[in-house]
Amino acid sequence: MEDPARDVLTPSQLNTLARDLLEGSFPLVWLEAELGNVARPASGHLYFTLKDARAQVRCAMFKPKSSWLKFVPREGMRVMARGRVTLYEARGEYQMVLDHMEEAGEGALRRAFDELRARLQAEGLFDDARKRPLPAFARRIAVITSPTGAAVRDVLSVLGRRFPLVEADVLPVQVQGAAAAAQITRMLQRAEASGRYDVIVLARGGGSLEDLWAFNDEHLARAIATCQVPLVSAVGHETDFSLADFAADLRAPTPSVAAELLVPASDDLARRLRTLEARLRSHQSQRLHRLMQRTDRAALRLNAMRPRARLDLLCRRQAEALRRLSAALARRLEQDRARVRHADAVLRAAHPGRRLIRLRERLAAVSNRPQAAIARRLSDDARQLRGLARSLEAVSPLATVARGYAILQHQDGRIVRSALDAAPGDRLDARLADGQLRLRVE
Repeated sequence: MEDPARDVLTPSQLNTLARDLLEGSFPLVWLEAELGNVARPASGHLYFTLKDARAQVRCAMFKPKSSWLKFVPREGMRVMARGRVTLYEARGEYQMVLDHMEEAGEGALRRAFDELRARLQAEGLFDDARKRPLPAFARRIAVITSPTGAAVRDVLSVLGRRFPLVEADVLPVQVQGAAAAAQITRMLQRAEASGRYDVIVLARGGGSLEDLWAFNDEHLARAIATCQVPLVSAVGHETDFSLADFAADLRAPTPSVAAELLVPASDDLARRLRTLEARLRSHQSQRLHRLMQRTDRAALRLNAMRPRARLDLLCRRQAEALRRLSAALARRLEQDRARVRHADAVLRAAHPGRRLIRLRERLAAVSNRPQAAIARRLSDDARQLRGLARSLEAVSPLATVARGYAILQHQDGRIVRSALDAAPGDRLDARLADGQLRLRVE
């Protein structure tokens, strides 16, 4: 017999209770896992599983959030996902509904690298036109690298073997870690500002994208692009690429290859010097032979031209030219003296002292004119002012008051023009010719 107090649920009721319990118990959850069973139907929603070595969780990412992803989800890709835990009631399946997902680990770094590279390339930071040629023979080289890594040993070993005369300074920096990029940038700027080096080498051994991430820093790439000293990037192995490689004037596959590119082999240089010496000797011998032939031909032409007679002719021409020059100078000097005498006469006639006397006479003649004009003007103005005063006096209310009348005013200054303008008890001021009276209306 059934217990009447027992609650009986349907599957949909049970799933609803379970869903409410899950959604109320869990906040937003972050998961780092591997993608599996990725499916994107025509609806635009995204369905997949997030799994690790021991378990998996079914997930859904609905449109439009699935269309906002900055990467294409693929099988086996490792991601970071954020969402809420829930239960799909129709099937009774536990799942997560995601609102955000991004690549994890090296995938995210690779995407950040590609985006930054594309932006800097669009700015023209990697253009070949900006790159500087390397010096043919570098006398002093700066090697910016870790002082304890294999890269510095490779570079110094190759330089010492190929060309021991070159000076190589190791400028120690961190090549990995959060502070590495800023430290490399500062050291690069110090090396450039010193003016000491013919070429700078950035060197580091191979590693993962995360290990080489310091050389993908935007500030470092810009410092490399603006560096006035030719710079070689030798970061990682031949298959490793960094932003420093694209911004540098030359990218070397390895640090050892960079050293080989910067200095010649001493044996090759010796052979080249011997070849150049032989060519120089041959060139000098041929040039000396040609000069001797030119000298012989010049001597023959000189004897044929009778140089003594030609020299006498040139001397006579020179004497005649000197005579004409002296005569021309004498004429020019006499003309200049005549112009000076004429200018002196004109200057004496226009002497400032004479003109000053004339001006003083004119000033004395006109000095009394302004005073007479001012006196006449003052007399006319006084006469006009008296006429205006008489006209004003004729219309002034004070003249009326002087004949025995008074002006009544309220205390606020308003004129009493009618008996209706005043009420019993009002206080008024009566203005007379010789003063004022204070009145009260009864």
